[in-house]
Amino acid sequence: MSSLRTAITDAYKTAMRERDQASVGAIRMIQAALKDKDIASRPSGVDTIPDEAILSMLQSMIKQRRESITMYEQGGRPELAAQEAAEIAIIERFLPQAMSAEEADAAIATVIADLGASGIKDMGRVMNELKTRFAGAMDFQAASAQVKAKLTA
Repeated sequence: MSSLRTAITDAYKTAMRERDQASVGAIRMIQAALKDKDIASRPSGVDTIPDEAILSMLQSMIKQRRESITMYEQGGRPELAAQEAAEIAIIERFLPQAMSAEEADAAIATVIADLGASGIKDMGRVMNELKTRFAGAMDFQAASAQVKAKLTA
């Protein structure tokens, strides 16, 4: 069992023992999404998805909740926006510490140098390598803009 999968299971058990209903609900949601991903990967011969895929799934869950917060705030539903924000906080506990802007900039420069990327045509290769090396630790939307700026400069 992967370490991230174990951390999610342990957090669920702890939340159940502490009767923390908000955490229990959010972690159950994570486990359900994880089970869906596992089932979807079975035709390709993989029983359980790796940690990198779990990190990607968690990041997309956070992105969905941020979009929901925006919609709820526009719709005048602050209580639902607060609930989504609480879920984000719980999901983020399973992600590695996010890189600072300076660390991300240094990582991008390193990957560009390692791959010998020289132009915008190499952007896809650079982004794929960043996602492989820094899954869960880097904001790839911001990184994309930085990579584009570095490759067109």
